[in-house]
Amino acid sequence: MRQILTIFRVKHTRDALEVRSRCVFLCFRVSSKERMGDSMSTYVQEVWEKPFGPNYGKDFVPHDEAFKKLLQTFFAEFIALFFPELNKLLDHRQTRFLMQEQLVDIVGEESRTLDLLLETKYVATDAYILIHLEPQSYKQPDFHERMFIYFSRLFERHRKEHKLIIPIAVFTGDGMHDEQNSLSMDIPGQGILHFQFLKVELRNHHWRKFVDSNNPVAAALLAKMGYNKGEEKEMRFAYLRMILQLGKKLDDARMKLIMSIADLYFVPDPKQDEAMLYELTKPYSKERETIMELMPAWMRLGYEKGLEEAVKAVQTERQNIARRLFAKGFSLEEVAETIELPIEEVRKLQNS
Repeated sequence: MRQILTIFRVKHTRDALEVRSRCVFLCFRVSSKERMGDSMSTYVQEVWEKPFGPNYGKDFVPHDEAFKKLLQTFFAEFIALFFPELNKLLDHRQTRFLMQEQLVDIVGEESRTLDLLLETKYVATDAYILIHLEPQSYKQPDFHERMFIYFSRLFERHRKEHKLIIPIAVFTGDGMHDEQNSLSMDIPGQGILHFQFLKVELRNHHWRKFVDSNNPVAAALLAKMGYNKGEEKEMRFAYLRMILQLGKKLDDARMKLIMSIADLYFVPDPKQDEAMLYELTKPYSKERETIMELMPAWMRLGYEKGLEEAVKAVQTERQNIARRLFAKGFSLEEVAETIELPIEEVRKLQNS
């Protein structure tokens, strides 16, 4: 079932200043044929259908698990967004995720599973390489050391088949800036070791740089990027516009994944959401029927309740405004223009 939002508003005109501008929300249900047919791969379906984990929904926000699912589904888009030069060197048609690897951490002798390890073709050498992706949502003083340990273990196991291993860390925490991404050892006049991994610090990337990218990863992570106080509303506008555009090219499985991850970071504000919905539908009136389903948080704001009452309220409002305007001598065309409805519908209101 699809939640549909229709927004009905009244314009102020010079001769209709007594008509108070208002916004009435009409929510109702219609059946929606899902687009999750044979075209959706089994892998993608498993990615978004599989639960985040045993603690999901128990005061636990599975940031790393969410990012893991996002990167599994949109690896090529992730690389293109944050590492455009590296992206030119990869043949994503040859990308495949490898089986989970159990690596033993020398520090503490703890077993560690690397879920995001993939193999892809490196165009420059026409050879297969490994890319290790590590999401990190909290500060950890020795994280750079862990990354080196993982790298050394991967090198030990795969150095014969893969001559290049690229480690990438994605720092998602709000306070994560300038995180250390290197490990060096040297003696006077001589370097012994220098290890450095690629990193993405989301808060160091301003959200405005990505709103026109039409990239699903950018849409999912927009709320985690850097923004100034007071930009929250504008940023959420941008997110919804991105979702509207992405919905034209992505199937429901991928859209559901993007929105579920974004919903982890957008904190719902009922008053702000109501104002945003009204403003957003102005330039996107043709897509207004899809807006209600764009952000799962909105479904918790109570828009699902009182559907019949909302329908009756809109009908009554239209009739009352039309009667007032007709009583003031407005023509059929003027009433239609004022309340922004087709003449045929206004004629029905006039005769009702």
